[in-house]
Amino acid sequence: MKFKVPSHLAIILDGNGRWAQKRGLPRNLGHYNGAINLFKIANHANNLGVKFLTVYAFSTENWNRPKAEVDYLMLKPLEYLNENIDRLKDISYKIIFVGRRTKLPKETILVIDKLESQTRNNKGMILQIAFDYGSKEEIINAFNQIEKPYTEEKLREFLYVKEDVDLLIRTSGEVRLSNFLLWQNAYAELIFIKKHWPSFSKKDLEKSFKEYSKRNRRFGKL
Repeated sequence: MKFKVPSHLAIILDGNGRWAQKRGLPRNLGHYNGAINLFKIANHANNLGVKFLTVYAFSTENWNRPKAEVDYLMLKPLEYLNENIDRLKDISYKIIFVGRRTKLPKETILVIDKLESQTRNNKGMILQIAFDYGSKEEIINAFNQIEKPYTEEKLREFLYVKEDVDLLIRTSGEVRLSNFLLWQNAYAELIFIKKHWPSFSKKDLEKSFKEYSKRNRRFGKL
């Protein structure tokens, strides 16, 4: 292998709606194609040896989008599951949803539970889908469950995502974290790509890993 593979890869799946609008399609079709691409990239990341892949699918701020789009994003997992239920048997990695569940519709929670249940015993990579996730909410929630004196070890126990990120990729040309894994990204390497998420390919992933391999990660040391 000609590049170093990060143990924990995080991706902000940005640009689904813009991908669709650029092609004269409804924004929801962009989200659907983004979901299909997620599993293509997850399969490739798993085959390359990534141990944890955490993706930003729906943020706590996304509730402010138009109701029709939010409703679709809530039902998208159900639609995708119904069309690909047989393919789940071939997935060798584990799927976990991280974030709040208190605002999610019952139908969405049922799909989440089914995906987690059907992949629970898989031995490959862990795919963590951040859904109704916000890092500020995650950190506040963790602090509310620990007692003084506060320590990193105590806090990490109650975070939704416990592993530090090695490499963060954001698609669609935006250059910000957008309240995603603020604690876990403390020493992550950051790569920003202009392509919209549905166009992000296996070659783009490998190219990102090659760039990551060139980085000198000093963690504050010389």
